[in-house]
This record gives sequence, structure tokens and C-alpha cells, in this order.
Amino acid sequence: MRTRFSVFKKLLVFVVIFSSSSFLSAQEKVKEATWIWYPGDFEINLANQMQNRRTERDSFFPVFWKTDSPYNLVDFHQVFDLQAPEEITIAVEGTYNIKIDGKALQGFPKKIIMPAGKHKLSLKVYNQASVPAIFIDGKTIKSDNSWLVTYEDKEWIDETGKASDQSGTTWLQAGSWNLNQANLPPSKFALPVKKMEAVSHVKMGTETLYDFGKETFGFIQLNGLQGKGTVAIYYGESKEEALSKEHCETLDQIEVASNSPQDRIMELSKAFRYVLVAPSNGVDIASVTMWYEYADLKDKGSFTCSDAQINEIYDVAKYTFHLTSREFFIDGIKRDRWIWSGDAYQSYLMNYYLTNDSPTVERTLLALRGKDPVTAHINTIMDYTFYWFLGIYDYYQYSGDKTFIKQFYPRMQSLMEYCLSRRNENGMMQGLSGDWIFIDWAEGLSKKGEVSFEQLLLARSLEAMTVCAAIAGEDQDAAKYKDLGIQLKTKIFDKYWNPEKQALVHSYVDGKQTENVTRYANMFAIFFDYFTEEQKQQVKKSVLLNDKVQKIVTPYMRFYELESLCAMGEQNYVLKEMKDYWGGMLKLGATSFWEEYNPSKKGTEHLAMYGREFGKSLCHAWGASPIYLLGKYYLGVKPTAPGYAEYEIKPSLGGLQWMQGKVPTPNGEVDVYCSTKEIKVKAVEGEGKLIFESSAKPKSNSGTITALAKNKYQLIVKPNVEYKVSYKAI
Repeated sequence: MRTRFSVFKKLLVFVVIFSSSSFLSAQEKVKEATWIWYPGDFEINLANQMQNRRTERDSFFPVFWKTDSPYNLVDFHQVFDLQAPEEITIAVEGTYNIKIDGKALQGFPKKIIMPAGKHKLSLKVYNQASVPAIFIDGKTIKSDNSWLVTYEDKEWIDETGKASDQSGTTWLQAGSWNLNQANLPPSKFALPVKKMEAVSHVKMGTETLYDFGKETFGFIQLNGLQGKGTVAIYYGESKEEALSKEHCETLDQIEVASNSPQDRIMELSKAFRYVLVAPSNGVDIASVTMWYEYADLKDKGSFTCSDAQINEIYDVAKYTFHLTSREFFIDGIKRDRWIWSGDAYQSYLMNYYLTNDSPTVERTLLALRGKDPVTAHINTIMDYTFYWFLGIYDYYQYSGDKTFIKQFYPRMQSLMEYCLSRRNENGMMQGLSGDWIFIDWAEGLSKKGEVSFEQLLLARSLEAMTVCAAIAGEDQDAAKYKDLGIQLKTKIFDKYWNPEKQALVHSYVDGKQTENVTRYANMFAIFFDYFTEEQKQQVKKSVLLNDKVQKIVTPYMRFYELESLCAMGEQNYVLKEMKDYWGGMLKLGATSFWEEYNPSKKGTEHLAMYGREFGKSLCHAWGASPIYLLGKYYLGVKPTAPGYAEYEIKPSLGGLQWMQGKVPTPNGEVDVYCSTKEIKVKAVEGEGKLIFESSAKPKSNSGTITALAKNKYQLIVKPNVEYKVSYKAI
């Protein structure tokens, strides 16, 4: 296995400039040259490298789903109209030829002169080892995502870049990610790092236990290493794990043979708080430090309030999110470090309220999807395939980016057709050979028959496909998916709604409703807005607030449970639940949020999972959901038209005395302050609707307040105007 640090050692001074901005036009992007490739290929290749770094007790642990490879021969071209001849420099990853107006140039030039006038510049690149990529830089001619690319061996195109030979050749806009230095091509990409010290250490004979103060991720460095023998390093998210040489999840073992002091950096990054360093006799180590590895995503959103514990929960959620936001949005930093679609879907939503980094969302979606043909569900999990569709729909709503959907619609369409082909004779999704129906980690949760939760996710996915097909100009597909979605929603309520239980039952087996009612389908149907208002109230009472219905113990599904309650206006209840649940982890010393938390467990029981003493991840992406809940349902900000062209601000204190924060949008942010007496809002784009309740007639310094109903009011928010509303909270 190729070692990670062979790249890292050369790049300690290299800090990747991440793009957290919205998508720019081709004219705006021409300001700086960047490496470009066939869209999706760099992402797939990078995911292969990252996910296959996983080890368990120093053994390679590969993913268990199909992986794809980049296209190894790619054609790049662009048409330019120059007022004067222009010299350009060329960097390429791979073997290549260059053509001007279809005529090949000799050799492998690094610089050429483009003549004045209108001309087409083409490069065909072959690279079997990594991703075919190019970097072109001149005064006006620069490689960017306005270039067109194809993997097909066709060159007959007109000036617009459309296929003119009726061959069906597909030309797409190039992929890019602000890799803007010619001498740092995609194959050399690495996340930035910074050196950090342990906060304390304890000698235990010849061994030393180092404490880095909180959950972290990076490369351990042994300083002043000399002698002859071995060094074992045992990693732990907890002290107990680091001290358990036989059962810790990750470790390193190295050979030492040096007469003079040397520094040694471990080849692979690991997750830990504690590290036990155990040298054999004859080996000396002066000190131990680490290189913290991170994705340089900047916080654009924020939240503070009158409750100190909620502020701490928010801060730890942010830290958890940043630890699990790497090249992609991953699940947890200790065990898997894989891209799981269900985990990633929640990270997308948190991202929109904290960093709003579109490139990481795109990379993750592309890595998860891979390429055709489709042979299995994403991550082999049926529900995770549906989360992928939901992720694309939400990405469009929060970013307004149609280009991504237009370019990758064929991959959406083929994946949806795969799903539809696996319906049973009743037109419902049911687990077939090779399918994993996950839903949640819950004891005794039945996956047999036609599970209502899976049908609900498919219905929502069909709605997403309806929108995406229309954007891609595939009107027949849009009509087809719309009809299928309507039919499926009708079936769901015909088959699963039980008026006596006032809820959707869990499953349909052997032609009959089961008696079991679970929370999953019911809470999703609330924020999907599939229930009538009467049904919502019934479900809130009979399911969400009913302790007799099996409780949820993972932050993964607590995310959705609390969202459904917030959607029902239960922010006071949810605030208490957040304090009890996430606050419970903090009281146990958590410095990042866990994969699972069960308050009934004691001591080291909290560290075990999957039948292993330290199997649980103590830093898991789905644990950071308060970021999303506080931004969307307390500050109350959400887009109501793609890309925040229109949006809603519906603040809800939920028992807080005051709160304030920012929610990032593609071109700025929405600022919100709310107390029991005053609301202040300001935004930089779009048209917003501030909707609030007041027991007294409100007043505003600007705009016109309109009464919507008794004690309910609305104020239209225009860009770059600060609104101050005096009101009396109910």
C-alpha cells in the first residue's frame, strides 16, 4: 500500500486554498489558472486513496463496495478569440499532445504561442497512474472550468462545443477545485498540517502516556529517536483505549536502527486524544509531538445565546464537524474514515449552516456515486442511495447551482432506474440479495418485508429527480418521476397509515400491516410535509412524544427526531432534549460528539460498540447536528427558492432569553438577533420574509409589517438593510 507520508513530507509548507465561495461565471473564474480534469475523476481517485488508508490494529482494512477509476484518456479544449498573439505555459499530468485548430504540435512543449484571432486549443492526455489533468496559464488564456472535456475519442465539434457529428459525444465543463499552482498538481494534493504539542505526559516505567487535551487527528512524530529496537504506539480516543495494548483500535509499530538522534513521522494519520508510546530496551525518544491534519474550511455561520451549556454544545459540535470534514465529509475519524452516504447527508446540512463549502459537498456526492454501470446501492445500503438523491436536491436549494445537476444528471438517472428496477411486484422497495437495509443502529429493528421508511425515502427521491430532470431539460423524465412519486405517496398512506394507532406502521409483511410503530417514517413524513395538519398532531402525540414507542439512542436519528419536533414548533422541548442528550456527553468528558450515546450505560460501557471494547467512535459526524437545528429552527433561516433568491427567517427562542448568529448564503450571510423584546435582521442578497409572533403590535425602523393572523406578523427583508423590530414574544 502506498504510504501517505511519502507525499506529506514534501508538502508540510503547502496549504491548500479551499474554495468556499459560490459558483462563479466562467468570465470571473478566468482571473486565475487552475488544474482541470474530467469532472468527477479527481474526486473518485482521491476517495479511493483516502478510504483505503483505513487500518485496524495495523492491518489494511479496505472498503467493501465497488470502486471506480478515472478515465485514463481525456480530451480538453477551448476556443479563444485573441486580439494579439499570446504566450502560454503548459503543465500536464500524463502523456499528451497539443493541437491548434486540429493540427498537432511537435513534441511535448511547455510553452507555445497562440496566434491572434479565433482558434481552438486542444490537449489530449493519457494517464494510467493518476488523473489526466492540465494547467494552462497566459495573459488571458487560462485553464478553468469553462473548458470542455470528454473521455470519448471524438474530435468533431463546432465552435459552441456541441457534438456536430451526430455521434452522441458528450462534452462537459471541466472539473476543478482551486488547485492553482502549476508545480502542485492533483496527484500531489494533501491536506494542510500544523505542529501541536501534548498538553501533558505521564511516565510509566519505559513507556509514556501522552495527552493532547482533546480529540484530534494527525500524524504522531517521535523526536530524537535513536538506538536499535522497536517502538509501539497505541492510540486511544480515551485513556482506557490507549492503555489497552490488546484491544485499542489503532496502533503503529516501527523498527529503529540509528546511532544518532532522528525525527520520525508516522506514515498514516490517526484519531486520538491519548497516545501510549512504548519503546523496547535500547531505544530512546526525546519527545513526542504531532502534526494536526485539517481541511481549511472557514466558519461563516455562527450561533450564541443566553444559555452557556447550549453555547458549549454548539462549539463542540463545530469542532466535531471540522474533524470529520476532510477531503470529503466522512463518518468518524478513528475507525472507518469512509464516505458513508447517510453520514454525509447530515454533514451537508450542517455545512450549509456553518461553512457553506460547496466544493466539499460536490466532491462527496461524486465520490459516493462513482460511475456506471450501477451494480449495487451506494455503500450497499438501500436508504443510503436515497440519501444521495436528497443530498443533490438540498444542494440545489442551498447553492442554486444548476451546472452540477446538468452535468451529472445521467448518473442520477441511471441510479434511479436501478432503484426502480428492484421494486417488487407491488411496486415497493424490499431488500434483495446484496442489499443492506440500515435505517439505524437499534436493537430488534425489523428489516423484513416492505419497510415504510424505505418507501418514504424513495418517494422523496422521486421528487428530487423530478426537479433535476426539469433542470437538465429532460421533460419526459420529469413527468415520469412526478407521476411515480404521486403514485407511491398514495400507496404509502393506503398501506401504512393506521387510523387506530394514528401513525404509519413500520412495515408490510405477507400482505398485511405489522403492529409495530417506529419513529422513523413518521418523523420523516413530518418534515417532508407529507402529513395533513391533523395527522401531524396525531403523530406528535402518538409517536414523537410517546415513551412507549422504541426510543432512539444514536445522534444519527436524534437529528431527524428533533428536526421533526422543531418543524412542529416544539423548540422548547427540543432545547431541553439537546441539553440532556448532548449535554450528557459533555458531562462525561466528551471533547467531540459520539457515534452513539445511551444515558443508561455506565463507565467504560460508553466506549464499546460492535462487540469490541473500544469499537465506538467518539468523534462522529452525525453527532454535530445541533449546528443545523440551531441555524434552521432557532435562528429560523432557510431558503425558499434555490440559492437564497428567496428565503425565510422565522426565529424561535425555544425558552432562550436571547440568541444571535449568522447563516451563510452563496454570496454572504443572513444576520439574526432575537430577544424577547427585539428582533434584528440583515442580509446581503435575495428577498426574505421575517415571520414572527408577538402578543403586542410590533414596530419596525424600516419596511412594512403585515399581519398574517392573530399575533402573527411578516416583514419583507430587502438586501443590505438592517431591520430592527420591537415586539413582545409570546
